[in-house]
Amino acid sequence: MSDLPSFLRTTAEEAAVLAGEYLQKVFRGQMDIDYKRDRHDLVTEHDRAAEELIVPFLLERDPSWRIIGEEGGAQGGDGQVTWYVDPIDGTSNFAQGLAFFCVSIGVAVDGELVAGAIFDPIARRLFSADHEHAYLDGEILRTPATQPAAAATMITGYPTARDLEADRETALGHFGDLAEAFSSLRRTGSGALTLAHVAAGWVDCAFGGSVNPWDVAAGALIVQRAGGSYQPLLLEAGVVGEHLAPAFVAQGPGAQYPALDHFVEHFTRVRVSS
Repeated sequence: MSDLPSFLRTTAEEAAVLAGEYLQKVFRGQMDIDYKRDRHDLVTEHDRAAEELIVPFLLERDPSWRIIGEEGGAQGGDGQVTWYVDPIDGTSNFAQGLAFFCVSIGVAVDGELVAGAIFDPIARRLFSADHEHAYLDGEILRTPATQPAAAATMITGYPTARDLEADRETALGHFGDLAEAFSSLRRTGSGALTLAHVAAGWVDCAFGGSVNPWDVAAGALIVQRAGGSYQPLLLEAGVVGEHLAPAFVAQGPGAQYPALDHFVEHFTRVRVSS
């Protein structure tokens, strides 16, 4: 197939919308909630149901595709194409009725990200990317220049409960430094949708300190194709592939944020040495 990335992007868009339309119907309804690692790591019946819509849809297109889902693990074949599926990125928000969550589907060929889609089912905004461009609702998306720190908005999930355990008393100090440096500092609970907002220029920068491949595979590519920067933080040896790194910094064009740079330097140094 001569235009494989475009085909994969379209497929990712269709799968994300398929699951997103289901989530829109059940949002703020009664649901069963379980916990994975701890009380901060929720999963609902709808995470599983949405993934069970996506996986057969993809494998019907090509049974050789390998699919790595947040809920179902590795499925499918062992071909060159690997899909990273997060049926609900922002499950805690979804479970509590907060409308900041999305479906995120990224795809790599031979380990390299080539396409992806993020669908916000409540706002009904579809972000995607292929080998040429990023797109928002089918139109080419270009990230505008960032604002100076005093007028800029940063989104982060830091510090999570695990960050507080790892970084102890320094975590809140760093959070305070960032709150002082930026006009607005937000903790929104969805890494994928955060990256989509960076790509659209709705926020200026983002930091994620505890992410999985299905959280960022689509968003990393969308940010880059839109003209922003996605910097994976490789905290251990042997990690190959930006979507496999456990942390990231994403910024729009022209970003100059010394406070963020200082924080990232400290975060990386501490985590590598621990």
